[in-house]
Amino acid sequence: MPWTRPESSQFRAKGRLTAPTDALPAAIDGARLFGRIDTWVNNAAVSAYGRLEQISDGDARRIFDVNFWGTVKGSLVALPFLRRQGGALINVGSEASEASAPLQGIYTASKHAVKGYTDTLRIELLEAKEEDISITLIQPTAVDTPFPQHARNYMAEEPKLPSPQLDPEDVAEAILKAAEHPQRDVKAGGTAVLKTTMAKVAPSLADKLGTKVVDQQKADEPPRDPDGTLYKAGESGQTRGSAARAQGAA
Repeated sequence: MPWTRPESSQFRAKGRLTAPTDALPAAIDGARLFGRIDTWVNNAAVSAYGRLEQISDGDARRIFDVNFWGTVKGSLVALPFLRRQGGALINVGSEASEASAPLQGIYTASKHAVKGYTDTLRIELLEAKEEDISITLIQPTAVDTPFPQHARNYMAEEPKLPSPQLDPEDVAEAILKAAEHPQRDVKAGGTAVLKTTMAKVAPSLADKLGTKVVDQQKADEPPRDPDGTLYKAGESGQTRGSAARAQGAA
């Protein structure tokens, strides 16, 4: 069944996925609305800014519940629907799936876990001769979204993303391309290619350069909303972080 904007809007209007248990009802609704599921994207993610020794156990578990277990549950729910006619399962990781992001240690660990799970699932489907289901890991660099504003913040400064940043549309295009033309993994953005390559071939140098990223994630202003949206849905409706920052400053 072809994609139509009215139908997609109707599906989104049913509400956000806020817990792993939401995945199955969403899949059933999607299959009923569109007749089938050809592509499933696991993209939900949250984070916390702060040194690893500062992050509470509860916040760390919440990050893994959303980032890792949300991906696991979403993948397992999607597979039976994709097996009916084949399709694409796309998990959104990060450059932090291979490199490391200081001040976002738990986020980094969760994205490493997403890569490990995605790679293993791909191998198991290949072994089972289920080649008609493609498994792709998308690894973007920093993207101009309200990600820092939504994160839990333990720092004395407002968090920010380091530059350069990708436009969200570029990541969406990478996901769409992977759905139409299956790829094993996709590094979105030149910085993602650079960081993941350096983490492999020159890890000690990558560690030293990583220390420079600490100050690049601190804005020259006090925190606006330290709690973020770690435990609640954001309501700003902004796609780009630049717009969200302007709205917050107004």
